[in-house]
Amino acid sequence: MLKILFSPAESKKIGGEESKKELFGSSGAREGILNEYVNIVNSGNEDTIKELFGFKKFNDCKPYINNIFDVPLMHAIERYSGVAYEYLDFDSLEPEAKEYLKLNTIIFSNLYGPLLGGDAIANYKVKQGNNIGSFIPDKFYKDRFSYQLDLYLANCEILDLRAGHYDKFYEIKKPYTTLKFLKGGKSVSHWAKAYRGLVLRAVAQNNINSIKEFMALEIEGLSIAEIRVIKAKTEIIYNIME
Repeated sequence: MLKILFSPAESKKIGGEESKKELFGSSGAREGILNEYVNIVNSGNEDTIKELFGFKKFNDCKPYINNIFDVPLMHAIERYSGVAYEYLDFDSLEPEAKEYLKLNTIIFSNLYGPLLGGDAIANYKVKQGNNIGSFIPDKFYKDRFSYQLDLYLANCEILDLRAGHYDKFYEIKKPYTTLKFLKGGKSVSHWAKAYRGLVLRAVAQNNINSIKEFMALEIEGLSIAEIRVIKAKTEIIYNIME
């Protein structure tokens, strides 16, 4: 089985109608950091809230002033709406592809840590790299969840589509495959997000279950330029075709 590691997004959809259920690796393991988040968000301290969310104006914070334990929930793979998720375009996928993403995508949230795509989460806001009170999210979740992730992924192949920051949440300890995107011979940023979304979409649409199957997959707009193997990491370098 193939598991895909993925990043969250700063922007999110509002609402949701999913039922509350246990999150990946147990919700109890997150209790301290989630309670700290709720305490800050509902503290009334505008400067602290703005700093946590990464906003300059308090009016921009208001949609996120809530109690994440008592608000509408949405599947994680649907909640995020940044560039990668726009290109994933979850809503337009067939039911089988949607189910594939819910079961096989692991998203590393700045608030919730590692989540399955099908885990139901609240609308929240934590600027990437920010602490949540005394909690340092990447360190907290690396300490709490690395062993569980090692066990969960032990018999799986891994396609790592995370942005660099989220490597801090979990260090892969077995062979894995990652991607790099070049345009005009140069590494790209915005288009890397877009193509991570397109790659994830293609993987789901084709029900890819191994790296071997992935290597044979043709992805529109991309051509393989080089494959590098560095210790446990296999890096597939794609050219973005004009």
